[in-house]
Amino acid sequence: MTALAHPLTEDTDPYVLPPTELAALLFDAPWRRYAVFGDSLSVGAGDVTPGYADLGWPTRVERVLRMVRPDLEYLNTARIGATTAQALAEQGERIHDFAPDLLHVNSGANDIVRRELDWDQIEHGLRTMYRFAAATRAQIAVYTLGRAFVIPVFPDWGDRLRRLNDLTRTLAREFDAVLVDSEDHPLNDRPNLLSEDGIHFSTSGQAILATLMVRELAHRLA
Repeated sequence: MTALAHPLTEDTDPYVLPPTELAALLFDAPWRRYAVFGDSLSVGAGDVTPGYADLGWPTRVERVLRMVRPDLEYLNTARIGATTAQALAEQGERIHDFAPDLLHVNSGANDIVRRELDWDQIEHGLRTMYRFAAATRAQIAVYTLGRAFVIPVFPDWGDRLRRLNDLTRTLAREFDAVLVDSEDHPLNDRPNLLSEDGIHFSTSGQAILATLMVRELAHRLA
C-alpha cells in the first residue's frame, strides 16, 4: 500500500512523541520563563496537515514545558518576514524586559532573501543577536534551516542555505546554544512537509521540530 493510502498522523508518526512522553524527558527542567525571538520559523507558521494539531512548534514546546512547570511564563515576539536587524530593533526590548531563562533565537532566513548578499554584514548581525541573547543569561536554543526550504528564484539557494546553517552551527558552539540541526533530517523528504506557500513547514513538520527540540533540551540537561 502507498503512503497516501495510510497517511501518518501524530499518533503514528515515528518522529513525533506525544506530549506526556516529551514532558517525561524534561521532568527536571529548570526553565520557568520561555521566550521565542525571530522570524517565521520562530512564529511556527504553517498550514494544517490532516491528522496533526494546528499548533506550531513553539506552542508545542510551551505545552510540554508547562506540563513540567505549571507556573511557566511564555513570550513569543517573532514576526513573519523579520530580518535579524528588524528582530533586534522590534523585539529586543520586550525580550530583555521579560528576562527569559530559556530563549529561542532563530533568524537569518530573511537576511539571505536578497539579490546581493554581504556575508560579513549577515554574520555581524547574527553575532550581535547572539550577544544580545547571551546577555539575558538564558539558555539559548536554535534550529538550522531544513533543506526543504527553497526559494527557487535564487539559483544558488542551496549554497546560501548551507552557508547560513554553517554560520548558525558556529555561533551555537560559540555561545553554548542548544542546536537542533534539521538541515538533513528525513522530514525534509516528506511530500506533504511544506505549506502551500512552498516555504513554511506544515504542522506535521512543526510537530517533528518540537519533538527534536525537546530531545535536544533533554540532552542538554543530561
